[in-house]
Order: sequence, then C-alpha cells, then structure tokens
Amino acid sequence: MARRVTRRDFLGAVAALSALGLPGSLQAAGKGKARHKHARPDGKLPLRTDLVIRGAYVMTMDPGLGDIADGDVLVRGGEIAEVGRDIKARGVETLAGAGMIVLPGFVETHWHMWNTLLRSLSGDKKERGYFPTVAALGKVFTPDDMYQGTRLAAAEAINGGITFVHDWCHNVRAPEYAEADLRALKECGLRGRFSYGSPQGHPAAQPIDLADFERLSRDWARYAHDGLLSLGLAWRAAFTDATTMLPTDAARKEFETARRLRLPISVHVSNSRSRSGQIAVLARENFLASDVQLIHAIWFTPEELKSVSAAGSPISLSPFTELRIGFGFPKTGDLITAGVPIGLSVDTTALSGNADMFAIMKAVQNVENALTENEFKLPARRVLEFATIEGARSMAVDAAVGSLKPGKRADLIMVDTRAVNLGVFSDPAHLLVEAAQPANVDTVVIDGRILKRNGKLTAIDVQKLVSEANAAFAAVKTRANWL
Repeated sequence: MARRVTRRDFLGAVAALSALGLPGSLQAAGKGKARHKHARPDGKLPLRTDLVIRGAYVMTMDPGLGDIADGDVLVRGGEIAEVGRDIKARGVETLAGAGMIVLPGFVETHWHMWNTLLRSLSGDKKERGYFPTVAALGKVFTPDDMYQGTRLAAAEAINGGITFVHDWCHNVRAPEYAEADLRALKECGLRGRFSYGSPQGHPAAQPIDLADFERLSRDWARYAHDGLLSLGLAWRAAFTDATTMLPTDAARKEFETARRLRLPISVHVSNSRSRSGQIAVLARENFLASDVQLIHAIWFTPEELKSVSAAGSPISLSPFTELRIGFGFPKTGDLITAGVPIGLSVDTTALSGNADMFAIMKAVQNVENALTENEFKLPARRVLEFATIEGARSMAVDAAVGSLKPGKRADLIMVDTRAVNLGVFSDPAHLLVEAAQPANVDTVVIDGRILKRNGKLTAIDVQKLVSEANAAFAAVKTRANWL
C-alpha cells in the first residue's frame, strides 16, 4: 500500500519540479516532441497513446492504493499498467504532472444529452417550463438536431472531465434519431451507456418502437465503438392513473423486452410529492433489481427505501435540476445509510444550464449538510467517490473504470491546481468538491486517447461545433414557432 502523504510532501515535489523549469501543461519528454499527433482539426479521434504521468498528486480512488503524492501513472494500450512512484517506462510519452491532481474521469449517470440544444430555455412561466418546452420543441427535432445537441453535450462533458455518460435519450422518433445520437457519442470518443427512450409526446398506452430497439441490440457490435458504448432502456414506467398507479401494458412490454435482451433499465420515479408511492408500486410489481436504476427518487417512505436497498437498485441524483424545477432535496444521507448505490447526474442543461460535475458534487454535499444542520455530515471525499468509483458501481462499469488501478481502462483527468481559484494546495478532495471548475481540467484521457490537452479539446473544433449548434437551435425554434 502506498504511504499516505502530507501536504508538505506534495508541495515539496511541486517545488522541485518547478525548479527544473517544467511547465504544468503536458509536455513530451526527451527532445520535447510528441510521438503522436494529438490535435485533430478534422474531427477524427487521436490514436491511443502510451504515456506516463510523472510527479502528480494521484488520487486513485482505490482503497488499497490510496493517494500518492509525487506519483506516476503508466498507460499502455489504453489500459492503466502501473500506479506508484518512480515507474520505469521506456518508449512512452511523458506528461509533466507538477501541480496537477490526477484522478479517474467523472462518471455521469443520467443525462438527456439531445436537449442540450435547448440550454437554459426553461422559462419563468408555466407554459414555458421544462416539460412543455422540451415537448413542443422535441417534436420538431430532426435527426441532425439530435446529433447537434448530443455532440454539444459530449464536448462539454469532455471539457469538464466527464469521461462516462449515461445518455438517456427520450426522443427517439425513428431509427435514424438513435443513429444520429450514437454517431455524436462515437465521434467525440466518450465512454457511456445509450438508453433508448420514447419520443416526446408519445402516447402512454403505446410502446416504444420495440422492433427497432431489438434491432439495435442485435446489431450492437456496429455501434459499441470498441466497447466504449453499451445499450440500455430509458423506461417510462407509464402509470395508468394516480389512484391505481398500475403500469400500462405498454410499459410492461418495454420492461419485458429489455429483460429478455438482458439489457439494463432506467426509470424516472417519485421525483415530486404528487408522485410519491411509485417506488412501492415498482416493488410490488417486481420491477426493482440491481440493473434497474431509479432516477431522482426523492419522495420515498422508509418501507420503500428498504425495498430499494434489498433489490440493489441504484439511484441517480441530479441536485441542480431537482432544485431548479422544484422537485425537492435529494436525501443523500438516507441512501448512504441504507447502502443504496449512488450516482450523480447532469439530467438536462435546459434546466441546470451547464454540465459541471464539480458543482454537482458541491451541491450534493451542501444540501445534505444543510438538511441535517451538520457541517461534517457528508465528507468531501465521499462525494468524490459518488462522481468516480461509486458512480461507476451504480452503472455496473466499475470493473473497467472509476478508479486508477492497474488493469482498468485508462480514463483519467488532470486538474491544474495552480489556477487562481485553486491555489493554494490544501486538502485535495475539498479542493475538487468545493473550489474546482471545468476550466481547471487541463487534460482528459479516455481509453488511452488524449481528448483534452493543455486545456483545449483535441478532436473537436469548438468554434465550428457551437456555430452549427446555434444554427440548428434557430431552425428548431422556427419550425416550432417558438418566439
């Protein structure tokens, strides 16, 4: 086990490397020439790079390895090969880690990525609230609009250190809509789950296009992008009425189809006081299980929480949208006590405005401490676990990502601690949860590919992307007569 280190250890290492004139940004060793071309203005993903990060503060998020000051991380073939100090590595690119915190990439667990094209469009009146806005505009989306919205979301994810996303796609209007969404994920190089959902305005009594859902599952090898992407069901669990709260026949068919295909299921449930009791229905109907993720799940009884815990269903929390829309406060402490797996969620930037996992962590901590009137109720490191290894467990991908452990895939980020909002270096977990911002993410590596370097995206032309997204947004508003 690596020795726990002090702040003095780390600062001493930073000072020593700084004295050698090594900048905080990434730099090749030896002659100063990179072995691979990283900047790809044509939009193609860079090649996987064998690399070693040297002299960083490494937060492995693995209990056995712990934190390593002045630590190294060796990556070969897209896999973490070694973590420690003074790693011997030949024929690889060296990345200078002085002043950097290196940690696993963030795991996001529920995001309607397509409606990032509708960023901050939820208004101040009922008729322009989130649900009517997304319904009205979602109905006029084209496949290209899906692509533009999801690509914009993917670029924002990578920029902010999110390396895994759960793309909860609830506007699949035809097969080409799912295809466009998946193309955006693939082109940007993200790891994640694509959950197939119903179109906006879809009748509750009518199932989704189950034939296309099955077709996508059958042909998934065409879309998996070398194993980076997986498939799931974005289940509506539509209830017939508020009195009986029985799932519709359509909802049952959707659930049964996903079960037969052995695909994970995800559902919005008990997200408002008026929808309390839905978890009890799911429990009674045997719809809870370790592969059934519950989204929001704010309003639950002690008995319902016991049912969730017994079933092993994970819960995805999105504090900013839950607060913004008025659902209520996430009950993080109760979930922790019950042993429920927890993941953190962007949900929708139509409500939250942005996809900032640092801010999401901060909100989760602050809300829990405020509700319990206890400054020490939810430690920063515990929240950081929700954004990394615990989030990965909740999505059943912890064998591959979520911690920096030899044998896992190389999804990692480097946060520059020398920016004005982070200096001085104090407690690293508190810095990340309370002070860091997406702008502090210097480097992002996904599956061994460097997708952000020196604070710039390497495979995405941001100016072109934003211009195309704005054009698509304007066309959507025109078609919907949204003035």
